[in-house]
Amino acid sequence: MPGAPPFPGGQAPPERIRRIVHVDMDAFFASVEQRDNPDLRGKPVAVGGSSLRGVVAAASYEARPFGVRSAMPSVRAKRLCPDLIFVKGRFEVYRAVSAQIRDIFARFTPLIEPLSLDEAYLDLTDHLEGRTATQIAREIRALIRAETGLTASAGVSYNKFLAKLASDQRKPDGMFVIPPEAGPDFVLTLPIGRFHGIGPATAAKMERHGIRTGADLRRQSLDFLAARFGKAGQYYWNISRGIDHREVRPDRERKSVGAETTFMTDIHDLDAAAEALAPLAEKVWRHAAPRGLSGRTVTLKAKYTDFQTVTRAHSLPHPVGSQSELLVHAAALLPQVLPDPRGVRLLGITLSALCPLPADGPPRQLDLFG
Repeated sequence: MPGAPPFPGGQAPPERIRRIVHVDMDAFFASVEQRDNPDLRGKPVAVGGSSLRGVVAAASYEARPFGVRSAMPSVRAKRLCPDLIFVKGRFEVYRAVSAQIRDIFARFTPLIEPLSLDEAYLDLTDHLEGRTATQIAREIRALIRAETGLTASAGVSYNKFLAKLASDQRKPDGMFVIPPEAGPDFVLTLPIGRFHGIGPATAAKMERHGIRTGADLRRQSLDFLAARFGKAGQYYWNISRGIDHREVRPDRERKSVGAETTFMTDIHDLDAAAEALAPLAEKVWRHAAPRGLSGRTVTLKAKYTDFQTVTRAHSLPHPVGSQSELLVHAAALLPQVLPDPRGVRLLGITLSALCPLPADGPPRQLDLFG
């Protein structure tokens, strides 16, 4: 990668150009199943349960043109793709392969930040040994293919935000480089929904303010963004300029997985609140399950119209086994926060006391794996 060229648009470069790689395995769970079962190769495969309450944990690339995606109800996935083959998840196998891939990363740098079983950031800045980051990323992908029989996509850039964006550009089985001189302009035409760190709810809020692309976001002042998005405003201001100072954090330990939403209209009754919890449970499970995570504590957060916030938690003797079970436990806490004359303006669900998602568990897990 080039050494400290000037940045367009008057943006001063950082003191030292970093070399960050984001590696993302291609349809990891489904690809492992296709690798281990030749009969599945070239066919649309979903890892997950096929029951009425089942949820797709992962979909092969053959299934994706039909619209099949992870966290989708299995019934809908089957309707979209009648030939879809459901396979029970084998998380003990996925963890073993993930460890094998992590060992490959460790041959090149100790600075590895796993995001899930199938993706990680690597900081190669001080570990190039005469090579470029692009050359090392190419070698890592070749080793993954040779030693695991699987393919990986990689993004190379000078920060985490752009490296992750880059890894999405040539999937599957590809690589893309965003050099420092290209970063600030690369984000201009991208829809904000593609930006890591801007979820659907935030994207919708931005669109209400006329912010639809990176260029729209860059036109906003820091004061404007901070006033409407709080502390995250600084992050949004930075990434619209290709700036991301976050460091690669080796062996980062996730302590919880959560999601929350603020309502356009305050909620006063239990039925409306219960309905609002469903997409939150789906979002939490969508982030936890692909990482091989579950948890034993479910916390419900409620913020009233006077901005008082309360939390109520329930700890279980076993890990939560499915998205529907998570929703049941969260909904069971609702009577502790509603009804209330003030009304609720925000609800959130958090899964904590994290632990590995069991590979073979009791019947409550059939939603995802049965």
